[in-house]
Amino acid sequence: MGDLSAVARDLTPTGPLRAAINLGNPVLAHGTPAEPGGVTVEIAHEVAARLAVPVEFACFDAARKSFEALTSGAADLGFLAIEPARAAEVAFTGPYVLIEGVYVTADGSPFATPADVDRPDVRIGVKQGSAYDLYLTRTLRQATIVRGEDGVTAFEDQGLDVAAGIRQPMTAYAAAHPGTRVLPGRFMEIRQAVCTTPDRRPETIAFLHDLVEELKATGFVADALRRADQDATVAPPA
Repeated sequence: MGDLSAVARDLTPTGPLRAAINLGNPVLAHGTPAEPGGVTVEIAHEVAARLAVPVEFACFDAARKSFEALTSGAADLGFLAIEPARAAEVAFTGPYVLIEGVYVTADGSPFATPADVDRPDVRIGVKQGSAYDLYLTRTLRQATIVRGEDGVTAFEDQGLDVAAGIRQPMTAYAAAHPGTRVLPGRFMEIRQAVCTTPDRRPETIAFLHDLVEELKATGFVADALRRADQDATVAPPA
């Protein structure tokens, strides 16, 4: 990738690589703010190693907080789902992993597929500012979105019809809560990407893009997911 000193100066103006990590998405990260782990943490370490800079982690419990850290200048690197609502303020690489958005509902509910949920008087619990919140906000026509700190918490506390979330934790939730089920299929594919702010130099954004493609092709991403005991799909080449 050539001389990366200019990229390092551009991406890490304060010295270390400041990476925003969303511990609220167990597919991407786990652990504690003091000792985070997971595929996003491993990618951040690799970016820092390529640029020969130290790495610092700013950990959050929601994607919207990672987004705010990145766009406010408190972080240099983020890991967010590609969504049009974020595109003006974030420069994305191609996706490195694909995650499914699914619904949980009561066993006795009338819903058979995700398409059945978009009806009048149906209320859907979502985590505020999540990729699926943004997606459902722009695609639902009749159902009502109820935002909270967590979709299943809103679902429980407010007696909602449905909760939206990521397949892996939603499947675990349904297994631990008799009387609930995950609807077959998915309502969206969540394309998780590495990102920075669009005011970075084109060479910096190209470096991140190329590195993500390399890490997918060499098995780095698949190995990191395996070490974290996650079964998400590695994204195909961009």
